[in-house]
Amino acid sequence: MNEDAVRNYRKHFREKYIAQDYNGRRHLVMTVLSTFAVIALSLYNLENVMTLEWLAIPGAFLVSNFVEYLGHKGPMHKKTRFLEEIFQRHAVQHHSFFTHEHMTYDKDLDFNAVLFPPVMLLFFFGGIATTVGMISYLVFGANVAWLFVFTVTVYFLNYEVLHFLYHVHEDAWTSKLPLMAGLRRHHTIHHDRSLMNEYNFNITYPIFDLIFGTSYKEEK
Repeated sequence: MNEDAVRNYRKHFREKYIAQDYNGRRHLVMTVLSTFAVIALSLYNLENVMTLEWLAIPGAFLVSNFVEYLGHKGPMHKKTRFLEEIFQRHAVQHHSFFTHEHMTYDKDLDFNAVLFPPVMLLFFFGGIATTVGMISYLVFGANVAWLFVFTVTVYFLNYEVLHFLYHVHEDAWTSKLPLMAGLRRHHTIHHDRSLMNEYNFNITYPIFDLIFGTSYKEEK
């Protein structure tokens, strides 16, 4: 998409999909505060954690990275019967709003096109984290369950923050943080519409892109 097409789509998106009372900074703050609340609750409920129980953290991290990969490669880029809204939100809307040549947002209103909708927080915390946490509690005990909830919540916040920073202007100080250039480039390549359905599905750390060979090498 050329610059005019991106500009026109952004105007269309703002008018059609963003509520008049939407506040981008409030959306960002609500995401951060809600995740911090769950993180604090998880840590508060830990009691006498045994050495082996701490392994729940790297385990949950890898599970989160794998789920991120599968979710992005699957329903976010492949239209399915019951998850079509996710496909529309990501593959159609997000990838039309941001292309590899136009990655930065214009105004706070555009946070809507980057961050997960607030309803997704309820789905994530109330559906996924709580359900899997309860299963972990029944199988491994309370500490492992709370460490799992802690890790996946930290991962979710990490996902939201990193993805947000990929769409901040390249001259911002956050773009100069360690590892940010490589991670940002990894995601920018994914926004190339000729590559987005085949490569760079990890949005945070390209662990499973490397494992499954979907990490795009520019020399190709």
